[in-house]
Amino acid sequence: MNWLDHLAKFWPHLAAGFSFLAALLASIHAVLNKRDSRAAALWLGFIWLLPAVGPVLYITLGVNRIRRHAQSLRIGRGSRDGIPKPIPDDMGEPHSLEAEHLRMLAHVVNRVAERPLIAGNHIHALVNGDEAFPAMLAAIEAASTSISLATYIFDNDRSGNQFAEALGRAVARGVQVRVLIDDAGARYSWPSIVGKLKRAGVTVARFLPTLAPWRLTTMNLHNHRKLLVADGRIGFTGGINLRVGNVLADQPRKPVQDLHFKIAGPVVTQLQEAFANDWEFTTDEVLAGDAWFPKPEERGNAIARVITDGPDADYDKARWTLLGALSCAQTSVRILTPYFLPDQALITALNLAALRGVQVDIILPGKNNLPFVHWASRAMWWQVLERGCRLWLTPPPFDHSKLMIVDNHWVFLGSANWDPRSLRLNFELNVECYGRDFAGEMEAVVQSKLRGAKLVTLEEVDSRSLSVKLRDGVARLFTPYL
Repeated sequence: MNWLDHLAKFWPHLAAGFSFLAALLASIHAVLNKRDSRAAALWLGFIWLLPAVGPVLYITLGVNRIRRHAQSLRIGRGSRDGIPKPIPDDMGEPHSLEAEHLRMLAHVVNRVAERPLIAGNHIHALVNGDEAFPAMLAAIEAASTSISLATYIFDNDRSGNQFAEALGRAVARGVQVRVLIDDAGARYSWPSIVGKLKRAGVTVARFLPTLAPWRLTTMNLHNHRKLLVADGRIGFTGGINLRVGNVLADQPRKPVQDLHFKIAGPVVTQLQEAFANDWEFTTDEVLAGDAWFPKPEERGNAIARVITDGPDADYDKARWTLLGALSCAQTSVRILTPYFLPDQALITALNLAALRGVQVDIILPGKNNLPFVHWASRAMWWQVLERGCRLWLTPPPFDHSKLMIVDNHWVFLGSANWDPRSLRLNFELNVECYGRDFAGEMEAVVQSKLRGAKLVTLEEVDSRSLSVKLRDGVARLFTPYL
């Protein structure tokens, strides 16, 4: 009997042994490393009920391989020239904070975020791509030294082409341009916009390309940040992707409402720092010097700071900030999010705020672009409604806006949703802002959405048919992966 015959004879036993060993190792890793017990239990089910396939799925989707690597890139790196260094806790609450009780929130976030609160900023809301895209394109056209652009989706459509052409013109006049696109987001349209950008001379990179087999362990991690910085002085961030559906005046086939923000002042340096970190992580190129980090200038009266969040050294920063804000709220909380899949800690914090007499309003799109996520979310609504939170559904078109307002004074804006993907897996960027003027403007935006919204009652949620409840409940089981 030759070796091939021996292999054929013992192959089933070898395969079974290898499958058992892989399942055992994957199970041990899940038990020791998964913070959410429900996610650990679900992964254990996949691992053992799907022989061979389960461990592969866990390695591909369940293991965070990037956290230690991202931390190692930052160890020992001082602040770049022009970037304010973090300040001690006892110095982190500017004396100009008007709401005394929010000093405690500032203290909490000082302990969570690596960046300091900075005064002297001006923040202006831009509604939909109708306002955001012209303002962003104007900043690109006016740039004279540098442009940094990071986005999740950059479509090869009419809107995307406007940005590609403007960036190409900036390169032609000698501006240093860097564009970072999430690898998955670059494939939302075909052919990808990347080729067009390269032909225009734009230096562009994909964040965590996943097509190579050795990249499978990061295929579930995405750079969801959206930011643009021109000349290191004017910044834009929020929730808007670069695609034609955001321009409602053009009556796109799939219209999307959204909010973006134009920022001027010293906090723009923190936006630039966030981009520079991601760019170095992706390309190993260090962005430094006056072209990227000019001396900051005060431009307004808002106190703000950038909070980056991701499965690396920035892990859980957005979630801790949300929990801190809910614990400090005294009168009102407004939450605007397209995807509402909070974990139990956030649900408890929302309910405790409502029980303390805080008016908690959660505003969601009435028709979601991801039905499965909508079903999972609806299965959780009763958990906040039964304790006094109010939940509203806005009419179409789909609203992708992300905003949180506390006590008409504190605003949290940016790219993160209230779901496990944003708070655990994605690389996100948000800005916290203190100031009654800006918070008042954002309160007006929320009130305009509430005027056309429908209030959801606990009775309505409980009156769903059994089949709908089962469908929603099954969808909820997959919350850790949505």
